[in-house]
Amino acid sequence: MRYTFLLYSDPADFADMTPEDWEAEKQLYGAYIAALNEAGAFLDTDWLQPVNTATTLTTKGGTRQVQDGPFAETKERLGGYFAVDVPDLDAALAWAEKCPAARHGRIEIRPSAMSEG
Repeated sequence: MRYTFLLYSDPADFADMTPEDWEAEKQLYGAYIAALNEAGAFLDTDWLQPVNTATTLTTKGGTRQVQDGPFAETKERLGGYFAVDVPDLDAALAWAEKCPAARHGRIEIRPSAMSEG
């Protein structure tokens, strides 16, 4: 079953990171991706540009409305995702717990609607 992990964090938590800190973080994610690959669970991942580059669109009410930035104002921002293929929610939770993003923020886990058959 396909699950997507939505990675949320507060950008302020990363403001004082040094280049060495970032390199260590990239290595943690590289190891996590390698483990997902080895388990045959890895499907996709991506980092998103900062929230100030976002544009939100709606056509609710029949009128196109475009707004700069995200729809909700919160401290935490969606920063990236992982898509995995695992047997069930318990397996998805186990992989999400191993994700380096869990140390800095929270991970929302959603099953794919395409997995429902």
